[in-house]
Amino acid sequence: MNNNSKTTQQIEKIVKGKRVLYIATKNRDYLRLEQEILLLKQYADNVDIIVSTSKNYIIRILYVYWNIIVYLKHFDVVFIGFAPQLVLPVFKWKFKEKPIVIDFFISIYDTLIFDRQKFKHNFLVSKILKKLDMLTLSLADLIICDTKEHSKYFINELGAKSYKTIILYLNADPKYYFPKKKMRPNNLQDKFIVLYFGSVLPLQGVNVILGAIKLIDLKDIHFIIIGPINNKLKFNHLNNITFIDWLSQETLSDYIAFSDLCLAGHFNNTIEKAKRTIPGKAYIYEAMQKKMILGDNNATRERYPALYKNVEFVKMGDEIALADKIMQEYKRVKNVNSI
Repeated sequence: MNNNSKTTQQIEKIVKGKRVLYIATKNRDYLRLEQEILLLKQYADNVDIIVSTSKNYIIRILYVYWNIIVYLKHFDVVFIGFAPQLVLPVFKWKFKEKPIVIDFFISIYDTLIFDRQKFKHNFLVSKILKKLDMLTLSLADLIICDTKEHSKYFINELGAKSYKTIILYLNADPKYYFPKKKMRPNNLQDKFIVLYFGSVLPLQGVNVILGAIKLIDLKDIHFIIIGPINNKLKFNHLNNITFIDWLSQETLSDYIAFSDLCLAGHFNNTIEKAKRTIPGKAYIYEAMQKKMILGDNNATRERYPALYKNVEFVKMGDEIALADKIMQEYKRVKNVNSI
């Protein structure tokens, strides 16, 4: 039985036949929210949802706060998705003695101090953020984490109780991501296509990908990089790379479908969070049954290759190793096609 099955059973025990109040500060169409709401609706007697559809984060928080204050219906269980640190410490009084489940998808302390480096470590803001994380964890009855490695970090660094933590891996959205065939553009018909997409956060290690591309000078290989890459980093003088700022999920799935190899990451080896998470795109590639390259760490080894074997691991932070992996897969496909 995989971790998602075990977690589903644990959540079922808490919410089955109950009235659940679901709260999140992320926009309503965020995949993690949809995954959790669908799970709750399978077992709960009723699910009331307090989530905003606004694109503005401040408006979303104000909407959530106001609706929690005026919410008067009976509920048996509180489930807080993204981000419980902004809800639970403020409204614990409202939830009284009801069981509280939280998705501790991210540590605000870890994300803002080490991942995005918005504030310096050990300064006042850093200490406040850490205390906020620790308080939120202490107030919850059940803590959902996205990987075992993240769970260990929350336990060892933020004082979460191990008996409270469970693992719920992400799902790819089946509306868009499933195995399919798609014709590639005419100019790429004879190319070996390597695709990467992402929001270009530092932990994703896009610089490692770009470094690997520089090492591969082969006209038969074409790279497609989808995401808000800084213009200073783009290789506009090279003919073997296409940069695309943004695609809809439907169009993105078409690009993935006609690609030969997909880069999942994370490839940064200096941000510790990169070693504790499984990239969301890995679940998408898995759902579409695509060959992928993953950064080698304990988190990615939790799930791969046990549940999905079409994976190659590469040393994180090593552009030479990544280039070698890409070339190995190119040669393998070329040899298969020549038989």
